[in-house]
Amino acid sequence: MSGIVHLLLGSNIDDRKHHLDSSIKLIEERVGEILQRSSVYESESWGFEATPFYNQVLSVRTWHNPYKVLNLVLKIEKELGRERHEKSDTYNSRTVDIDLLFYQKLVINSQNLILPHPRLHERMFTLLPLNEISSDFIHPVLKMSVADLVLKCEDKLWVKKLENA
Repeated sequence: MSGIVHLLLGSNIDDRKHHLDSSIKLIEERVGEILQRSSVYESESWGFEATPFYNQVLSVRTWHNPYKVLNLVLKIEKELGRERHEKSDTYNSRTVDIDLLFYQKLVINSQNLILPHPRLHERMFTLLPLNEISSDFIHPVLKMSVADLVLKCEDKLWVKKLENA
């Protein structure tokens, strides 16, 4: 199986831009060819108080199935210092977080993977960089374009595009 996967990168610990760049390098080596990358956006942390996040969205052509992509990005997160807390219902600061937003137009609802990402339409820090590179992409469940999801989103946390990141 091959396809286009959209990934959201996030970091709010130490050198945030370095963590994004390191993630991109490893994604390119292990997951697939990066077709597009959004600008870097800085955003207020969502769900907890912490240092603001840097976020970026990538569009990647991969030859791996969605479950393999998930395993690869989880390994990249761990390699770059991400600590996951089992059975935690709270959000935490992290060196890097890599979320699968879309894999083509697949809809998956399994124990290990939900596609499209179940909360992407609620979060401006996801939608704005995604809109920059894939505004016309139609959410396969909500049947709305990413541009329309931006207009409908009620998230009021601040998000700003960084010009020199």
